[in-house]
Amino acid sequence: MRLRVAAGSPAALKVVAAAHCAGAPVQLCWAEPGEPPPSPLCPPWAPALQLESGAVLFSPNAICQYFFLRRGEQPTDLTTQWLEWEATELQPAALAALYAHLVHGRTGVEALGEPLGHIERSLVGRGTAYLAGDTESVADVVVWSTLFPVLRDEAIPAAEPLQSWFRSMTFSEACRNAADTVLLPRHLQEFTACLQKLPLPRPPPDTAPGCEEDDVSERALTEEDMAAAVDAWTRGAAALPKPWRPPKPVLPVEGMRNVLITSALPYVNNVPHLGNIIGCVLSADAFARYCRLRNWNTLYVCGTDEYGTATETKAVEEGLTPREICDKYHAVHADIYRWFDISFDYFGRTTTPQQTVISQDIFQRLQAHGFVLQDTVQQLHCASCQRFLADRFVEGICPFCSYQEARGDQCDKCGKLINAVELKTPRCKLCSGSPTVRPTQHLFLDLPKLEERLQPWLENCWATGNWTANARYITRSWIRDGLRPRCITRDLQWGTPVPLDGFRDKVFYVWFDAPIGYLSITANYTEHWERWWKNPQQVELYNFMAKDNVPFHSVVFPCSLLGTDDNYTLVNHLIATEYLNYEDGKFSKSRGVGVFGDMAKDTGIAADVWRFYLLYVRPEGQDSAFSWGDLMLKNNSELLNNLGNFINRAGMFVCKFFGSAVPPMVLTPDDHRLLARVTVELRQYHQLLERVRIRDALRCVLNISRHGNQYIQVNEPWKRIKGGEEDRQRAGTVTGVAVNVAALLAVLVQPYMPTVSAAIQAQLCVPPECSVLSHIFTCTLPPGHRVGTVWGQHRGWREEGGGGVKPPIPPPQLDPPSVPGKTPPDPSRIQELTEQVAKQGNCVRQLKASGSDRARIDSEVGKLLALKRELALAQNMSPDGPRGKGKK
Repeated sequence: MRLRVAAGSPAALKVVAAAHCAGAPVQLCWAEPGEPPPSPLCPPWAPALQLESGAVLFSPNAICQYFFLRRGEQPTDLTTQWLEWEATELQPAALAALYAHLVHGRTGVEALGEPLGHIERSLVGRGTAYLAGDTESVADVVVWSTLFPVLRDEAIPAAEPLQSWFRSMTFSEACRNAADTVLLPRHLQEFTACLQKLPLPRPPPDTAPGCEEDDVSERALTEEDMAAAVDAWTRGAAALPKPWRPPKPVLPVEGMRNVLITSALPYVNNVPHLGNIIGCVLSADAFARYCRLRNWNTLYVCGTDEYGTATETKAVEEGLTPREICDKYHAVHADIYRWFDISFDYFGRTTTPQQTVISQDIFQRLQAHGFVLQDTVQQLHCASCQRFLADRFVEGICPFCSYQEARGDQCDKCGKLINAVELKTPRCKLCSGSPTVRPTQHLFLDLPKLEERLQPWLENCWATGNWTANARYITRSWIRDGLRPRCITRDLQWGTPVPLDGFRDKVFYVWFDAPIGYLSITANYTEHWERWWKNPQQVELYNFMAKDNVPFHSVVFPCSLLGTDDNYTLVNHLIATEYLNYEDGKFSKSRGVGVFGDMAKDTGIAADVWRFYLLYVRPEGQDSAFSWGDLMLKNNSELLNNLGNFINRAGMFVCKFFGSAVPPMVLTPDDHRLLARVTVELRQYHQLLERVRIRDALRCVLNISRHGNQYIQVNEPWKRIKGGEEDRQRAGTVTGVAVNVAALLAVLVQPYMPTVSAAIQAQLCVPPECSVLSHIFTCTLPPGHRVGTVWGQHRGWREEGGGGVKPPIPPPQLDPPSVPGKTPPDPSRIQELTEQVAKQGNCVRQLKASGSDRARIDSEVGKLLALKRELALAQNMSPDGPRGKGKK
């Protein structure tokens, strides 16, 4: 085998290290400058492995995996998940760090904070020496190789498990030899040059507006990029597609892209918290809004999940009937989602006649095809209530930790799952009597028999659809562990009745019944629901959920539909988030910990600010956390001082200097570069949202406004307008280009902040036909276009998008300046923050002096840095400290 490696390639280390570690018999060849790659599909900088068969592998991770396969090590679900994570999460952060280190001479470790934390948590959680077990695997080699160029000269800001793993990999003979081979001093210049030619990496989330990313963007642009951007600009609004407004009800249209979106049905027995909202309805809403902007024929349905044990127990607690509980909390949910501006086409509920008809039809078809089993199970029975008790109707002593109030399905103290018959001294929650164990008959879905239909469908779906890495991993784990028959009935009164003699006193289990709610809710929206749900040839189905709902949507529900032989539309794209935590802990419905939907309304913070922040911290690749301090910081630094600042300045210049009419524009090479930079970010925005990377796409929006702020600051139109004819013309060009960038941003933010988007478009009088997205940035506000009244410093963004954050600490009210300059500092706020910084600094020093746990020290240091950033912003200073004189 011949392994071709380009000097300076960022991927060179991983393939050489994998070859050494696996003992692969390869001939290492360095590519000569200008040498064409062995395959036309292979990028010049990418490594290439020529096999004896003549085939060429040029995906670095595929090459690494091939070396280990030759050694006889088959890939596992865990190693595959690590490789997917390395490619999608770690590589962009590492490239950003390498840019900072090699191109700008700055440390880049900060960009790796979240990825390093993920690795550390995985090592601690699994208790193993390596990422996928107790022995080194391809996952260790690939992840180490990506980290090593950044961390080799840096102290690793992590606890012992991560440090130990990194040291063991670095000092292994194979990895050390690979590093000595690839990272020779003579290759560093090529390495830097190669980095500059690669696409601009995404900056880390906390990149400040003053960073030097503009220089990097400029180097990455080509003459062709700028020429294409200018050509698109000159074509004007006529180049945009005409907005599509589907008739009501929305139904699939022949020849169009028909997108059906569902979010996991929120359970009706409580108020949703922020973690529920971002995991389901808000993420789906952002994507649905994007789909509509793309002119895709889109239907977004959701509703409350209302059957099951939890509803009956809640009804007992509140002294209401199950129906009254459902009516009460359905209205609460609907009101919260209405306030968050969730754009459902229909928000329904599962307690409808359509739910009964469709659920029973699916069950009867499954039974007719032999996919339903009957079996006897042992269950607790209450003689006083004369009923078998479902798990939530039983409490007792936990058999594992002896907690006195463990539920019949799980112990709240130790967290372990429980079979109700295992409880010690069980008691009925309805009458406090002592139930006894009795045998009872239940129905089961024969998943092992359905697996032969499930497997080929999954393989095809994964090959053609977009499933998040955690959704694939969880599904593989379920199948790998072996599918077992799943009970689909319960001894309850509140649920969809089972239409089978001998079982008519039972109802369907909620996880068999609830996903069918997507169908019945659509049936309540339109009598033609089957055109969506029995039309896989024309419809793409996106399911949004948190990761704990994955197996029911990727295994149980698809098996239920596949077993009917009824041509149902199955999920094409399963989008699952990780968990959103609250501050240093977790949201908890039962303990009332966190921010809940009704509380968010009462804070006085605008709904669009909540939407912006939740989507900014959306847990796409790993768990993230809501923080009041971070909400305040992002509201001020990103939403107000970056995005709001640019849009207000652009609009105000038109009003103040040019009588509210967009001035004539004479473009220069500087303007061409801005158009090209905006186009690069616009295309990246589309690429990310098409893959449902909602959080990452928001970074593109903020990057565009950062480019716009820099463009205005460099060109200083407020000064040029006072100069001669040439200077006034330049001021007009800058103002005209800037206000067109603002008009583009108004559309780009619509999936994230619909109210703010509408307000900006109204202020700028953006034509309705321009409220659509394409892949080009064009001049939609031509010379002579008149804008409306643009809000100034004390209105607009504070009222519509930048409302003050009140609990638990009031933030500084930093409105975006409408003209160059800064908002006057608030002395009382500065004093408050100065005291907090001093107090937190003392805390950190004491922890270090006492030799406290490294993880705790790092956590407190993070809080100190956040406070310092807030203080800098309150003082109208750069949150990243003073900058050199060479950059303005």
